[in-house]
Amino acid sequence: MTVLRLALADDQALVRSGLRALLAAWDDLRVEVEAADGEELLHALQAQRVDVVLSDIRMPGVDGLEAVCALRSRGDQTPVILLTTFDE
Repeated sequence: MTVLRLALADDQALVRSGLRALLAAWDDLRVEVEAADGEELLHALQAQRVDVVLSDIRMPGVDGLEAVCALRSRGDQTPVILLTTFDE
């Protein structure tokens, strides 16, 4: 069985833990990287390669869009799924 390695980035720890719990239902998915913002995500992905990144768009500091741009500019073509929620 091939395991899909994931990175999660969200500034809300509760959201990250909720996503991790949902993803744990599948044996072929494994969260390898967890980050609280885009800067932490970029740093972690230099040391640990993943197959897919799930990232919030709105985060303080380096947000999800900026993180994708930084990944692409350094030649990292890892697929990224951007998520977000709005109060409105």
